[in-house]
Amino acid sequence: MRIKTKYKWLILPVLAGAVFMLTLFFRQHPGFVETWYAQKIYPHLASLLSTISHVFPFSLDDIFYTVLILIPVILLIQIFTKQIKWKAAGKFLLNVIATVYILFYVFWGFNYFRSPLPNRLGIIDREPNTEEFVQFIHQYVAELNQLHCNFDTIDKAETDRLIEESYQQLAPVLQFGYPMGKRPDKKITFSSFYAKSGITGYFGPFFNEVHVNKKILPIEYPFVLAHEKAHQLGVTSEAEANFYSWLVCTHSSSQQIRYSAKLFISFHFFRQARGLEDYKKLVAEISPEVQADINTITKHWNKLRNATMDKTASKLNDAYLKHNNIKSGIKDYTGVVDHVMNFSLDSAFQQRNGLVPR
Repeated sequence: MRIKTKYKWLILPVLAGAVFMLTLFFRQHPGFVETWYAQKIYPHLASLLSTISHVFPFSLDDIFYTVLILIPVILLIQIFTKQIKWKAAGKFLLNVIATVYILFYVFWGFNYFRSPLPNRLGIIDREPNTEEFVQFIHQYVAELNQLHCNFDTIDKAETDRLIEESYQQLAPVLQFGYPMGKRPDKKITFSSFYAKSGITGYFGPFFNEVHVNKKILPIEYPFVLAHEKAHQLGVTSEAEANFYSWLVCTHSSSQQIRYSAKLFISFHFFRQARGLEDYKKLVAEISPEVQADINTITKHWNKLRNATMDKTASKLNDAYLKHNNIKSGIKDYTGVVDHVMNFSLDSAFQQRNGLVPR
């Protein structure tokens, strides 16, 4: 009995090691993750956790992260005031880290190892040539100019309702069982701090919460909200979450929602188009009204952003994504260009699912 008690503190670290071994196994078997975790286990976890966190109007994840940051500080104070020994503090901290690691993957993180989007949805993955890419942007900009609308204000409650309505309609196409829990957005407690790092929103996996930065502009709200909701539905890839957001928003009955998504995905297309011979010509096709919106968004975030914090956050996010099976790291966001083009060029997929963009 004494031996068991002596090594009891190792239970959680050993379990964390087992979870790590599972991640190595899941990397090699995405079909297994898709069938058993993403489609059968995670939906129940998402429903349970989001139903519980939905009761609270504030962010439980924000509180959780704050506590995690304070734990090492409190332990150091206790060590220097001789309330606890170094060895005991080390064991306690190791158990906290192990617990967080286990909960992260069990509650949501195993979704990082599911099948890629083309395989899940049945969209043909192809490599368009430069001519097709340029032609696509020509058409995209024309549609974007036509969609332009006023965005001085936005009804957030109605926007949330319409995005949920669109997700419900597209659930069979996106291969998930609606509703899979509750997804009301919560304001980030430390929005100003997050804004300095250029973070517009985040999904909290420990309590299944969708967060939107209080500092975002009305024009950004629909796309950011739909993006974070995609994460709640078990989509881990940023490129895939961007695609879900684009597809859901562009099939909405609201012109504001459609314009928000079209505008933000255009940023990724033009970023990828830099260096092309037709780049300046493509940029010149953007209407003055749309360009004014782009300038407003750019100035807004340049004013809020702290260069050092933004760079640090980007490096940490890049390392985090690469560790979790997203090989392209932070560049994954731009991968939405491939998904949008694959979808747009796969007319058979669109006809099969009755998808007609508004």
